[in-house]
Amino acid sequence: MKRTDIAVCGSGPAGLSAAISAASLGAQVTLFEREDVLGGQLVKQIHKFFGSEKQYAATRGIEIARILARQVEVSENIQALPGTTVLGRYRDGSLMVERGQSVEIWQPQRLIVATGASETMLPFPGNDLPGVYGAGAVQTLMNVYGVAPGRRVLMVGAGNIGLIVSFQLLQAGINVEAVVEAAPQVGGYLVHAAKLRRQGVPILTSHTIKEAHGVDGVEGATIVQVSEDWQPIDGTERFLEVDTVCLAVGLSPLAELLWQAGCQMRYVPELGGHSPVRNEHMETTVKGVYAAGDVAGVEEASTALLEGQIAGLAAAASLGYSSEDLPRLLDEAMSELVSLRAGPRGEKVRRGISQVLRHGETA
Repeated sequence: MKRTDIAVCGSGPAGLSAAISAASLGAQVTLFEREDVLGGQLVKQIHKFFGSEKQYAATRGIEIARILARQVEVSENIQALPGTTVLGRYRDGSLMVERGQSVEIWQPQRLIVATGASETMLPFPGNDLPGVYGAGAVQTLMNVYGVAPGRRVLMVGAGNIGLIVSFQLLQAGINVEAVVEAAPQVGGYLVHAAKLRRQGVPILTSHTIKEAHGVDGVEGATIVQVSEDWQPIDGTERFLEVDTVCLAVGLSPLAELLWQAGCQMRYVPELGGHSPVRNEHMETTVKGVYAAGDVAGVEEASTALLEGQIAGLAAAASLGYSSEDLPRLLDEAMSELVSLRAGPRGEKVRRGISQVLRHGETA
């Protein structure tokens, strides 16, 4: 059995931030990542981030991944294990870990789960045809492997992911025939929508996909207008000649490890699905188990960075590691997290968080 102070599962923005923060206090951290490189979703994000300078505003996601991975690499307190999958957590707190062709048992004193989220799929006739992708898969093909998913794309979903990936498709020389959004308004930042409209891409709100057509792959798609109660309106169907349908209709937390740990979970639509009940330091209802980033509620990478920082500092502090700056660092991170969630755009997330915040504790 292998031992470590803190195990961090996942090396996206939350996991990297958690590992770096915990190690900065002197804790020994083991960072598990199932992919061969560190960075999670950051490695496929070529757009520049919004937010504050502390959260890498005006820096591309792929560069943020490199910056954080470098900090992990030079830290004497972090053992990073890419190409490693955490298969499960046992009742005694131990983890079963698959590395290559072998299986190991690890016993951490604290566990930070930062496994992110998975893409939500949409049921419609033809959704199993080759050429129907999730937006994350399209980003991986283009930005990691340099492969064009198709030539004429229908984007389903006008949240930030749908808008950003649509613009990246245009940058790659791929036509985006339309972006359809079932809600009556665009869900993402209007600056992203404006860039598409300037390129002549129609964004059709109160519309969705009705069917994808084709035999061996997508050859076209029918879109339809929907009513206020989300029902298709007969007679509004329109056929688009496309060879690719890209779905950007939301994410769901990848919370299997939290379920296995026995954490109290609640279904919160505002956060993308089942989310763990946590306190302001990201600790779940199971002592010593923390959750940070999209696994605890789908938000932006900037909030994931802050949640990871708070979880890492709190987990290390609970083991007796500390510094003179610890109270200030925690206070600043929590204050900035509140600031990022402020305003009308953060109302949905704030409403969701209020349902999973441990009673009597504030965020």
